[in-house]
Amino acid sequence: MQYRPNSGVFPNSASGQHRPVLSELSARSRDIFRTIVEAYVETGEPVGSRTLARRLGQLTGGQLSPATIRNVMSDLEELGLLFAPHTSAGRLPTDLGLRLFVDGLMEVGGLTEAERSSIDVQCATAGRSLPEVLDQATLMLSGLSRCAGMVMAPKTDRPLKHIEFVHLGPGRALVVMVTEGGMVENRIVDVPLGLPPSALVEATNYLTTRLAGRTLGLGRDQILEELESERAALDELTKKVVAAGLASWSKEDNSGALIVRGQSHLLDDVTEVGDLERLRSLFAALEAKEQLLKLVEAAEVAEGVQIFIGAENDLFGLAGCSAVISPYRDSQRRLIGAIGVIGPSRINYARIIPMVDYTAKVIGRILG
Repeated sequence: MQYRPNSGVFPNSASGQHRPVLSELSARSRDIFRTIVEAYVETGEPVGSRTLARRLGQLTGGQLSPATIRNVMSDLEELGLLFAPHTSAGRLPTDLGLRLFVDGLMEVGGLTEAERSSIDVQCATAGRSLPEVLDQATLMLSGLSRCAGMVMAPKTDRPLKHIEFVHLGPGRALVVMVTEGGMVENRIVDVPLGLPPSALVEATNYLTTRLAGRTLGLGRDQILEELESERAALDELTKKVVAAGLASWSKEDNSGALIVRGQSHLLDDVTEVGDLERLRSLFAALEAKEQLLKLVEAAEVAEGVQIFIGAENDLFGLAGCSAVISPYRDSQRRLIGAIGVIGPSRINYARIIPMVDYTAKVIGRILG
């Protein structure tokens, strides 16, 4: 399948900067440029004219002299698509070059039945809450892509059907929240020692009565006001259980949780001290999550898989990384969250794009 930025399947998410278009390149230039990028994705090394001559000969059966190839490479460099990391080295694609390749030259294939089956199995919901499924899906994407996996978990702003407290042991209880769409989230909370079972039942009935059919955000303030004004007909121990349950879903949780797994894969491409320093800056940014949340939000407002390459985004500019992210939606096409991977700029886009796309669709089916 040919990747097209405006096809509605994998739309382009790059910034609006001016960049060369394919019509500016001759057929020979396109072949040489594509071969350089594909060799870079495969090896991560600069590609020289002699290596290119051999590769092109194997692919096309024709022969181009190294001198002719060097002239074309110089033209591509002037267009900002290639650069030479060292004076005597071959060429590497720039971020702009990678963008042109991804938007216009890359062939996006489909997943094999085995790959689809593996994703289906690892995203299965049997015996697991939705947060656990999302965490597993993120780990699965990280393992398959050899990149860092990431997911924006659903915002807890959907109408609730039921809240229940389950005794776990002395001083501990499980809070189970079920939305009208069937999503389940669990939290473990501290409760007073010696709490009678009747207090958990009473807290369950109290919260379910006031929150059923409403979002947690809408109901929380009313309940807290009742507790503070003593209008809630509850004993002191039950009030503490109710307050603990509400606190377990903080206002920060209501904006959606960001999960990042497999960051260690980003170290696989490190070859120099400078690379390590840049990755440390990226790790710090991922830890803070603020910039990554903005990236995910940008992907959420679009349809299909979004691709962010290097300097197109402040988060990746210095680290030389890219992200492939897809929003996922429920059966009513309501936006729920986003999932994807972060890796070096030479990630195998053609393989990872359909992988992220299919995983997002599987999660959408799970949401129903």
